[in-house]
Amino acid sequence: MRLSLKWLAPMFLLMVAAPPMLLAQEVLPRFTAVDPTSGKIGAVITVTGENIGKTVVDKVYFTDGQNDIAVPVTDQTDTSLKVSIPAKAKVGERYRLMILTKGKEPKLIEQPVRVEVEE
Repeated sequence: MRLSLKWLAPMFLLMVAAPPMLLAQEVLPRFTAVDPTSGKIGAVITVTGENIGKTVVDKVYFTDGQNDIAVPVTDQTDTSLKVSIPAKAKVGERYRLMILTKGKEPKLIEQPVRVEVEE
């Protein structure tokens, strides 16, 4: 009986402490698709994904791996946002989208979706 009481207190603490620790994990945004996948400068593109609302995503960029171009966001919800292809984008270039997160430690996260700039 003493052995079981010895393990009961740590198990109880784990059961009480673990759920808040799991909830404290950082929510990471993720783009899953863009529609359309190409467009002219100024065209509006709809990006869908998870955790991409205003409380998580601070800015969106087009990136070619060396240069990052800020993209104007015109509408934003937790599962979609609308962006315009920026004037600084190069015609014929296929850009990856990148997110700057909000929070104490902002992160730049490249996304697995691309947009091609047309003439």
